[in-house]
Amino acid sequence: MSNAEFDRHAASYKTLHKNNISISGEEPAYFSDYKMRDFKALLPDLDLPSNGRYLDFGSGIGSSIIPFQMHIPDARLVCADVSLESLRCSKESHGNSVDYALIIENKLPFDDAEFDGAFACCVFHHIPHEHHKKVLSELSRVLKPGGLLMVYEHNPFNPLTVHAVRTCPFDENAVLLTARKLIESSNTTGLKHYRTDYRVFFPATFANLRPLEEKLRWLPLGAQYFVAFLA
Repeated sequence: MSNAEFDRHAASYKTLHKNNISISGEEPAYFSDYKMRDFKALLPDLDLPSNGRYLDFGSGIGSSIIPFQMHIPDARLVCADVSLESLRCSKESHGNSVDYALIIENKLPFDDAEFDGAFACCVFHHIPHEHHKKVLSELSRVLKPGGLLMVYEHNPFNPLTVHAVRTCPFDENAVLLTARKLIESSNTTGLKHYRTDYRVFFPATFANLRPLEEKLRWLPLGAQYFVAFLA
């Protein structure tokens, strides 16, 4: 999806997203929250600061801001996106509690080694696959040595996920990718694969089974997954 397409959907994104994931029985906030819990959980394992500077790559309308600030309250977040309208909507909702940056032609407007970590929440399936290596190289460039990059994506092996993407207006040009393909794209970018976890196995109807998900992270059937890289 181009920046123009994101601009077109920015104002209606919340409603479209909520309708699209209704089959899960959850609100969008559920998906944003678990991602930030996962991100926070890796910081102490990697000796990364809880008061550091972190990047939300492809931040959209700012869905990750509230859970990020709730789980990592002492950190500073920078939201970057190709869509100026999405950034405007985000700032309208969240004010100056975070910093904002516009991405132009896949070039991040930051100095080398500026961030302790970064995350991208279901962004890469909107980026043409032939650009993934360049984008990952840029993310590697702006991370400090040992910095964490967590890339969350939809799992193309999950049939409900595939259906949701196919019926989603803002995913009309999306192309899903496997964790293996993402890892292959990271070769020669300066990033090292750290771990891959599969997430979101049970809809709200079976929420009582969700404690089992911690033991299923290895199973490539979850609705989403993350690949963690180190710079």
